[in-house]
Amino acid sequence: MLVLSRHAHGARTFVTHELDDGTTLVWELVDQAPRDALLAAGVEVGDGWLMRCDRVDFPPGGVAYRHTHPGPGIRYLLHGSIRIESGGEAHEYGPGEAWFESGPEPVYAAASSSEETAFVRCLLLPREWEGRRTIGYVDPADEEKPKTQRATIFLEQPIIVP
Repeated sequence: MLVLSRHAHGARTFVTHELDDGTTLVWELVDQAPRDALLAAGVEVGDGWLMRCDRVDFPPGGVAYRHTHPGPGIRYLLHGSIRIESGGEAHEYGPGEAWFESGPEPVYAAASSSEETAFVRCLLLPREWEGRRTIGYVDPADEEKPKTQRATIFLEQPIIVP
């Protein structure tokens, strides 16, 4: 289970991200969600996978066209707002809110039209994606459109499977 919380729970595989206010976000792979989890999601990973922590920034009005990723992850909105459309549903997120994306389920993301938007995330990926861009566009025509989002990788590490 992939969990996002503000405190570590002793997992062997985890990544952290310090926020501007000095608090820390912790993503961990655990057997059971702790009571203080901000969000938890069942995931399946195995040998040869890695855990990536990165940040995605959008200018006002930025979008990420319908896309997929090669693995699941939990996102946490730092500032701005974002509308996520996936699986026939749409959700609006504000600062401090988290959401899960499965990876293979297509997602369309629309950032705030009036302010910059950014989120941090932890992605679980097959190791062949190490250091590589993971976004795959559903419509090949979107690959040629200008991209307004910018991803910055902070950390990648192997997942330790007991």
